[in-house]
Amino acid sequence: MKILKTLLRYLGPIILLIGAALLVVYYFQATAENTLLIVSAALMVVGVIAHVVINKFME
Repeated sequence: MKILKTLLRYLGPIILLIGAALLVVYYFQATAENTLLIVSAALMVVGVIAHVVINKFME
């Protein structure tokens, strides 16, 4: 149960890292697609909100 609690605490930053990884994929991609930018921005916003909300209720 402690592992799940630790994973839940770091869920927001994990989502942020996935969003940043998508930005790297967009940078190195040959063609420009706005879909990756939109998904990346959405993941970053969700990650920040999840981090704030989860850490508020975990303490």
